[in-house]
This record gives sequence, structure tokens and C-alpha cells, in this order.
Amino acid sequence: MFWFCVIVRIVANPISNVFQKLLARENAAPLCVVGVAHGLLSLACAGVLLIEPWPADSGFWRNMLISTVLAVAGNVLIVQALRISDLSFLGPVNAYKAVVSLLPAVVLLNELPTPAALIGIALIVIGSYLITGRDGAATWKSVFVRFVGDRGVQYRLAALVLSATEAVFLKRALVASSPLLTFVVWSLAGFVLPSIAVIAYGRARLGKEARILRANWRTCALLAATTGLMQFCTLVILTGFQVAAALALFQTSTLLTVVLGWRVFHEQQFAKRFLGSLVMVVGAVLIILTSSQKSPGPRQPIENDVRRQENAEWQHVSSGLPPSNI
Repeated sequence: MFWFCVIVRIVANPISNVFQKLLARENAAPLCVVGVAHGLLSLACAGVLLIEPWPADSGFWRNMLISTVLAVAGNVLIVQALRISDLSFLGPVNAYKAVVSLLPAVVLLNELPTPAALIGIALIVIGSYLITGRDGAATWKSVFVRFVGDRGVQYRLAALVLSATEAVFLKRALVASSPLLTFVVWSLAGFVLPSIAVIAYGRARLGKEARILRANWRTCALLAATTGLMQFCTLVILTGFQVAAALALFQTSTLLTVVLGWRVFHEQQFAKRFLGSLVMVVGAVLIILTSSQKSPGPRQPIENDVRRQENAEWQHVSSGLPPSNI
């Protein structure tokens, strides 16, 4: 079951990005795209709340509220990024999630990345250079600046930080509940929050959005299905014992994203982007695996223990989790 979920998650994630981009190309508002996916999932699984016992732990509901807010915000940013940039250009940015997972150790504990992690970071930067491309006599620095200066990449990086943080709260919620009930609450809360927010659109704007979504109902249904599969499988994986290996395998979905961008949307520069993505995937996998195998160093002062525990939890789940797609 565990490895089946890993495979489903790898495939479902980039496919859901395709449906997000299809709706974005129809000028559907990002908040409505996120809301309709959660709304359809809510209709499909709300009945579970009638048969599953609700967690009595208030921490579960607090963690779910925080994780859902982060998930909705992250997905809105992803849809906005897909609206203005190529899928095959944004997909490889997911490799930076492995870099983000190292930040707490650097900021909170003053721990420098291991040599292997530094090599992984270098590979991710090199891959960024390859997928961006070099114009004429442009320097490495100018190419990288152009990469991070792309508005779509900026939205995707912001979403990446939100989804990495969301992963920590989801993991905590799973301690007090089953993957199924956690998934159902995530779906329902993810529908309620955008529904409240879109009230500000006004009647005319809401009518326009409703017409777009009705005209593309098949795409909406497929988006909900792939998003649901991706999220539920992720929750199951987080309860397993081989999470580090699963997170490393998650990175391969980046390559499928580049292929889908080329085949579905006829995006250019396939060979260059695929090669760059491959280099970035290797770098991300290197960071994830070396982080999970890192042996403890000399004993640190007692006041660092809580921070070290929180950092380990962050690295354990933030380097490859969505919900939040791409």
C-alpha cells in the first residue's frame, strides 16, 4: 500500500497541475480553481464525518486550520504562477523545497549544510541555469537573476515555502487522527475558506466565474480527482516508515511535469528544460537522503533541544510534501 501510494502521488501531482493550468488559461480566478476542487472533494467524502469518530484533541483542529489556510494560499499562488509561466518552467522549481528544508538548521541552530547537501544545492542552481537558458554573453549570475526574477517563479517559490510549512502541521494533525479523517477535514476546510473569500468578488464577478467553471466541468472534476488522490496518498505516506525514500522519489514527478508541459501545452525548449530538471532532481534527492541519514554531532546546549527536534520534524516532511502541488 505504501509504495502504491508513492507511485500514485508521483503521477497525480503533475497531472493535477495540468488541469490547474487548463482552468487558468480559461481565466478562472485562482481562488475559484482551488475552491471548486475542494468543493467537489467535499461532496464526495463529507459522509465520512458521520461514521468516523471526531478527534477530541483541540490540537488536531488547530493544526488542521493552520495547514488548510496555508494549503489554500499556496495553491492560489501556484495557479497564479501557472497562469503567467510555462508548466515545464515552473515544475523544476519544486527542487528548491529540499533547500528550504535546510533553512531552520541554518537559522535556528547555526548548523552549516553537509558537503553532500552543498553539492545538492549547487546542482539545483546549475539546473536552474540550464532551464532558464543563456542569451549571448550573459553571465551565470545574470541568468540566475533572470530565473528568480520571473514572476511565475516568485509565486511558485512563495507557494513552496507555504506548502513546506503546511506539511509540518499536517504531520502533527495525523498524530491525533487517521489519514482518511484528516483528508476529509482538509477537503471541507479547503472549500469553506475560499467560499468566504470569494464573497468579496461581487455578483457580476461570481457569475462570470461560475460560467467558466460550468463550461469546464470535466476539467474541474478531473482536477478534484487528481488533487484528492495526491493529498490522500501523501497523508498515507507520512504515516509510514520509509518517508525519506518516498520524498526522494517524489522529486521524479518534476520530470513528468516537464514532459506534460511539452506534450499538452506545446511548450518550447523541452530538451534543455528536461536536462536542467534532471540535474535539479539529482541535487534535491542528494539533499533529502543526506539530511535523513545525518548522524548526530557533539552534544549541544539543552536550550537547543526543542529547536533541534522541530528542525528534524521540518526536514522530515517539508522537503517533498505538497498539497500544494507542483
